Amino acid sequence: MIKKDIQNRDDVFLLVSSFYKKVRKDPVLGPFFNDTIKDWDGHLGRLTSFWESSLFLKTKYLGNPLDVHVKVDHENNNTITELHFGLWLNLWFKTIDELFEGDYAENAKRRARKMGTFLYLKIFEARKP
Repeated sequence: MIKKDIQNRDDVFLLVSSFYKKVRKDPVLGPFFNDTIKDWDGHLGRLTSFWESSLFLKTKYLGNPLDVHVKVDHENNNTITELHFGLWLNLWFKTIDELFEGDYAENAKRRARKMGTFLYLKIFEARKP
């Protein structure tokens, strides 16, 4: 199969929705997401906007992913670890590689790696001693 690069919002939605199908089924990650997210259609729309903004710099994402992740960590007794971020990143890379190739696809990997590192560090910092 010849793969194309990520080119538009429809491609971003395909990536995000395909990725979260994997996440929801994952025995380690699934419970965090499935217990937290009640409106999956709305969530996928927000994440599509987030990644579209991140990759194409043409829409403005209105939201604060850091606050959301800190809250989820707190609600789960500060149990989010680097393992969770590693699993998340591996599924993200796998999904991209299954669907796309090219500069935007590689950029989506780089941005996810940076974002995961940032979120994990900030979650750790937000934990009360």
